[in-house]
Amino acid sequence: MSLQAVQAYFKERGREEDVVVHARSTASVQEAADAVGVHPARIAKTLCFQGQDAPVLIVAAGDTKVDNAKFKQTFGVKAKMLDPDTVLNVTGHAVGGVCPFALATDVPVYLDISLQRFTTVHPACGSDNSSIELTVEELGEYANAIKVVDVCKGWDPELSE
Repeated sequence: MSLQAVQAYFKERGREEDVVVHARSTASVQEAADAVGVHPARIAKTLCFQGQDAPVLIVAAGDTKVDNAKFKQTFGVKAKMLDPDTVLNVTGHAVGGVCPFALATDVPVYLDISLQRFTTVHPACGSDNSSIELTVEELGEYANAIKVVDVCKGWDPELSE
């Protein structure tokens, strides 16, 4: 049902033709990169954490890891990923297809600065075998992102499009 919700979300925005359902899994960053044919860094992964009072979503480049110190400085709490059942309840999407579109709740979305190296990125679309190519600006717009944050580490600033 999650894929259908995202397809409907993009249909309302005239982009339904851009949602790609792949014949193979896109559940992990590497699988998504292989299916799409891009470097893993260009996969926009959506991660769900517990914020101070409620969950938050961080959309980051595929080659990153969340930096606990940066996360705490930004959100005031230690980075704690939510369990798969809670992620499904908060987003409406199961782990492996979590994306910042057609969300089940009003969870705030933040884009990590690591995405800004690229012209386009490939987030999931609500299932473990779907994606869409968007500019980083479109990703922010369609995700209703609050702002760009710097909460990740391990990414190569030299790697870009």
